Amino acid sequence: MEYIWNTTDFKLSNTAVSLGKFDGFHIGHRLLIDYVTSLKRNGLTAVTFTFFVHPKNLIKEQSIELIYTEEEKCLRASRLGTDILVSYPFHTEIMNMEPEDFAKEVIVKKLDAKVVVVGKDFCFGKKRSGNVSMLKAFGEKYGFEVVAFEKVLMDGEEVSSTRIRKNILNGNIELVNKMLGENYSVSGEVIYGNQLGRTMGIPTANFLPAQDKLLPPNGVYATKVRVDDEEYRAVTNVGNKPTVGEKNCKGVETYIFDFTQNLYGKNISVDFYTFVRGEKKFDSIEALKDQIELDCNFVKEYFKGETNSSV
Repeated sequence: MEYIWNTTDFKLSNTAVSLGKFDGFHIGHRLLIDYVTSLKRNGLTAVTFTFFVHPKNLIKEQSIELIYTEEEKCLRASRLGTDILVSYPFHTEIMNMEPEDFAKEVIVKKLDAKVVVVGKDFCFGKKRSGNVSMLKAFGEKYGFEVVAFEKVLMDGEEVSSTRIRKNILNGNIELVNKMLGENYSVSGEVIYGNQLGRTMGIPTANFLPAQDKLLPPNGVYATKVRVDDEEYRAVTNVGNKPTVGEKNCKGVETYIFDFTQNLYGKNISVDFYTFVRGEKKFDSIEALKDQIELDCNFVKEYFKGETNSSV
């Protein structure tokens, strides 16, 4: 997959384009992308178009934690069959572009779109003044077809990135996974921790996720860890970790069952399945070790029926 990011200096040809923020790549987004990739059989190049900076970051001048980082978005777009992912720069000039100018300058001139696929609530241009009806009118004027999908509902509510974000923060991982259409995951490079787990005979892999990555509440989770295209069952803790300058930031610490490889310096990805328990303070190392054993037993029971630790 080709990745074009943070630049307006490109020109594609003969494309089918899914347009949106795609900060969740949830099951609603996948309908758009699947439709676009299906048009490859008609000779069109499948393009997913999103923005390099989450629009709310600029508009509200505050940091928005992301369901997927840029690297994670690239991975998912590629898995879904996208030929080209465009992560377009979102700055003041773009934000103030009139809807027709966006259609003419970006959709037509830069993307050369023959088909544009959006959600029914898609808005674009200055002050979000452009809507689907306007986009269809521009399509008739400039020669591209517009396909608009209805919102996907789950349990009577719309599936949206906002809803997913709220449920991640509440630790409702199983619902999050249903809305995403895959397991919510966190990735990073394994670093040295305080080695406490190793002294207890329970060595763990530690990493610090990207600063803009949205993380669930501190606590313990049933997870699977992906290492070099292999997947292993694990129990994972999300919690504050001491870093340089004695400041705390959220980190991920995971104990992989029946695993002896050296992971330091490797990038791993942790898929979350369900919440096990919240954070606890322990009076002794022995009490901590006993709790970890209970956590491991819970997770093994959760994955009961899988014959191997790697799948």
